[in-house]
Amino acid sequence: MITCTTGTLFPGCTRLLARASLGNRSVAHHGLMLSMSHTMPTMGSGSTTGANFTSFRHHFSFLASSKQISRLQPSIRFHKLISPSSAPSHSQWVKSSSILSRATAHKFSSSTPSSTTSTSDPVPPTNAPTSLQPGTWLDRMPKSIQPYLYLTRIDKPIGTWLLLWPCIWSITMASYGANLSVGPTAYMIGLFATGAVIMRGAGCTINDLWDRNIDNKVERTKVRPLASGAVSPAQAVAFLGLQLSAGLAVLCQMNLYSIMLGASSLSLVVSYPAMKRITYWPQVVLGLAFNWGALLGSSAMLGATNWSVALPLYASGVCWTLVYDTIYAHQDKKDDLKIGVKSTALRFGEQTPTYLAAFSTGMVSMLALSGYMNDQGPLFYALSVGGAAAHLAWQLRTVNYDNPADCWSKFASNKWTGALVFSGIASDYVYHML
Repeated sequence: MITCTTGTLFPGCTRLLARASLGNRSVAHHGLMLSMSHTMPTMGSGSTTGANFTSFRHHFSFLASSKQISRLQPSIRFHKLISPSSAPSHSQWVKSSSILSRATAHKFSSSTPSSTTSTSDPVPPTNAPTSLQPGTWLDRMPKSIQPYLYLTRIDKPIGTWLLLWPCIWSITMASYGANLSVGPTAYMIGLFATGAVIMRGAGCTINDLWDRNIDNKVERTKVRPLASGAVSPAQAVAFLGLQLSAGLAVLCQMNLYSIMLGASSLSLVVSYPAMKRITYWPQVVLGLAFNWGALLGSSAMLGATNWSVALPLYASGVCWTLVYDTIYAHQDKKDDLKIGVKSTALRFGEQTPTYLAAFSTGMVSMLALSGYMNDQGPLFYALSVGGAAAHLAWQLRTVNYDNPADCWSKFASNKWTGALVFSGIASDYVYHML
């Protein structure tokens, strides 16, 4: 607020107030109270105005606001202390106005806060921890564990679904082929679901440890706990130890063959983030890691992997990953290009639709071959193969590779691709059990 008390409004004060209210941004940020007092004696009729103009006092005090003020709204009060007949001459008012303007110009134009400016609310450094994606259900959890929950991406379950679906396909196809009952099948699906939640979170922790100095340069990922500083690398490593221990506990519920097979996938999980710095095909490594459950589900049910069925199913999943993760990578292609991160999105460029059409064909073909090797019935081909083909065709026909929001939407829709594949396998299994 600006309060001006003077004998009469003079041009210098008018110019000062106009500049303060309209043009000086520093005032709007710090807040200003300007007090101006002018005292003068009653002037006799025979004396000159200059002789009787005895004093002019001005005082400024800048008060720092504890909060940012978005705009200055001056409130001005004028109190007439002398009669018009006793007012000084115009030249004296101009002189006083000039002194006042020069005195305030330095304060208003200076970019350095004055010694009386409060520093109780300093601007946080750019690398200070920021709020972690506010607005999710995780915000209702205890503050102390929120960063770790965000680190696992548990609020974005699409990654868990994409990891889990190949496991469920393999388990159900193995049960179908071996005429296993529903009980063991349902138990194993539940066990793999628990493991998928844990290991997907562990994979995110590993990825963010690798990428923490990259994620803070990308708009979409800069609020991740490690990139923002909410979790330190040492804390993340300790948390990763807990995650891997929990994952191992789940894995140990399976047969020895499956334990060894499952443990061997860890090298792929750890190496995937490094591939983004080495090759334009990191999605291949991601596909090999993410679809390991197609091999593991079969061995968990049968005691050993049925390679004639599991291997084409695994290849189908890898092709599928190349489709959905290339779409995902198109979200960040501009930032990736600037900071040197490689991906199939950058490798394919304008040819992305052609490449993804080829990988979609590979996904559907390998899925059909796996079903053929497992003696699947017509429901599998109608729902699993036909449904997956239709959904992939819809994605490729409608996706806008230059729209990050649409890329995310199409990527996330792949949980329904997985569900369609499962619907055919499950229908065949149930029909076969009747």
